[in-house]
Amino acid sequence: MNGCAASAGDRCAVSLRETRALPAASAPQEAVGQLRAAVAALNADPPASSSGIIRIEVPIRQRGDAIEWLHAQRQMQSSLPRCFFSARTPLPDTPTIATGDSNGNGNGVHKEQWEQPVSVVGVGSAVFFRGTDPFSLRDWRAIKRFLSRDCPLIRAYGAIRFDATSDASVEWEDYGAFYFVVPQVEFNELEESSVLATTIAWDDSLAWTWQSAVEELQSTLHKISPCSAKVNRSTLQTSIINLNHVPTKASWDLAVTKALQMIKGRQTELVKVVLARCSRYITDTCIDPLELLACLKVEGQNAYQFCIQPPDAPAFVGNSPEQLFHRKYLNISSEALAGTRARGKTRADDFQIGQDLLLSIKEDTEFTIVRDSIKKKLEMICNEVVVNPSKALRKLPRVQHLSAQLAARLQNEDDEFDILNALHPSPAVCGLPTEEARQFIRDYEIFDRGMYAGPVGWFGGAESEFAVGIRSALLGKGHSTLVYAGAGIVEGTNPSFEWDELDLKASQFAKLLQYQEQHIYYQEAGNMGTLI
Repeated sequence: MNGCAASAGDRCAVSLRETRALPAASAPQEAVGQLRAAVAALNADPPASSSGIIRIEVPIRQRGDAIEWLHAQRQMQSSLPRCFFSARTPLPDTPTIATGDSNGNGNGVHKEQWEQPVSVVGVGSAVFFRGTDPFSLRDWRAIKRFLSRDCPLIRAYGAIRFDATSDASVEWEDYGAFYFVVPQVEFNELEESSVLATTIAWDDSLAWTWQSAVEELQSTLHKISPCSAKVNRSTLQTSIINLNHVPTKASWDLAVTKALQMIKGRQTELVKVVLARCSRYITDTCIDPLELLACLKVEGQNAYQFCIQPPDAPAFVGNSPEQLFHRKYLNISSEALAGTRARGKTRADDFQIGQDLLLSIKEDTEFTIVRDSIKKKLEMICNEVVVNPSKALRKLPRVQHLSAQLAARLQNEDDEFDILNALHPSPAVCGLPTEEARQFIRDYEIFDRGMYAGPVGWFGGAESEFAVGIRSALLGKGHSTLVYAGAGIVEGTNPSFEWDELDLKASQFAKLLQYQEQHIYYQEAGNMGTLI
C-alpha cells in the first residue's frame, strides 16, 4: 500500500493506531511463534475500523544483533523491501534548552515510556510512501496519518533525493523522489535485550483492506527465520578490478575553477558550492550490502549507519557522521559539520593536524557559512536557538571535522516539516546561497546524486531523526558499487587538495573493498553508466 496515493495527505489520521505488547520471550524462536499466533488470533476477530495500524511486539530477554538477524532473512524474496538504521552514540557536548513546564511536550521533564533502540532492521512493507514529485507537506501529512505519539516505535524509515527537481538516473529510479517504509517485521536491538515486532496497516480508501493486509503479513511471517546469521565484520573478501571516477580529475579541476571564478566575481552572490564525485568500483565478487554495513559499523561509533532498499532495487548504504536534525516532541537538535583533515598516525601528529584545521582561514570560512546558515534557518521557525560549542573538532576514525552543536525549540510539533524543508539542503552538502549553489550543481555535475547528500532517517509520532546521506554508496545486484563523496568550494580552495579530500572521504569503502592499486584497471570515465 502506497500511503501517498489518492491525495491521502489531505485526510485525517487512520481510525486506529495502537501498540500491543505480548509476554517476553526467552529467544527469537519463541518470539516468532508468539507473533504468528497473535496475528492469527487478530485475524479471527478483526478490527471494525476501515483504516488503521497495529504494532504487535514481543520483548526478548537477550540482546540480539540487528544486522545478523536481517542477514538471516537473506533467502527471502528480493521483492520485499529492507531497511536498517542505527543512531550514533550521543555526543557529550550537545546543548539543551531548559523549559519550565511539565506537559510532556519535549521539555526533558516528560518521562520516556520506551527504550530507544540501538539499531532497527525491518523487512516487508506494512505501508510505504513513494512519490515522483518533490517531498511536500501533503506527503509528510500522508506519513503522519499512520504515526502517533502513543505508539512511538511505529516509524517510517527512508530517504529523500538531494534534488528532486532533477531527473533520476536509471540506478535511482526505484527510489522516486522519496521513499519511506513502515516495516512488516522489525527487529529492535536494545542495550541489554531485543524486541521482535510486526506491524499491519490497512486503509479501505486506498484500496488496501484488512484482509489484503493480513494475508500479506502472514505470508511474510511464514518466511521469517527465527535465527541469526553471523556476518563478516572485517573484510568483504573481494578485490577491485576496475575503477571509474565521474568527473575525471581534469573535469573536476575545470568545474572547481569555474566555481572559484563565480565566487570571486560579482555576477552572482555565490559564496560556496559543494561539488561531488561518483566512483564506480567493479569487484570480482558481488558485495552483500549487509556485510558492507557490518564492516562500516565497526568503525562507526560516532556516525549513523543506514541501509535503504526498495523492492528489487539497489541498496543505499552509508556511514554518515552528520545529523540533519532530531526532533523529540518540541525539542530540536542539529549540527554544522564542515572542513576536513585526515587523522594523524601518532597522537602528536593528530593533535597538530587538528590545530591546523582549527586555525585554517579557508576551513573556517567554509565552516562559518554552514553554522550561521543553519542557525538562521532554525531562528526562522523556532522560539530559541542555542549554539554550543560554536566551533570544535569532531574526530572520526579516518578524518576529523570542524563542528558545532545547535539546539532549538519548536512552537508546534507540526512545524517538523518546515524544519526538514529549511535545513535540507544545508550549505555543508549544497552551498550558499542555496538556489545559486543548486543551479551550479545542476549545470556542472554530470551524474545523478540520487539520495546521496539527502535526508536519511525516520519519522515517528513522538520524535523523528535524520542524518545527512553522505559517506554513502549504492550497491547493485551485480559486481558494481557506486561510492559518493563531496567537497566544499570556497574562496581559497585548491582543486587538487579537494580531489585528495574526496579520496580521503571515500577511503572507508576503498579499504573494505581491499583496494590494491596494482590489481586495478583504472579508468577515468566521462559517463558513469548504470549498475550491473
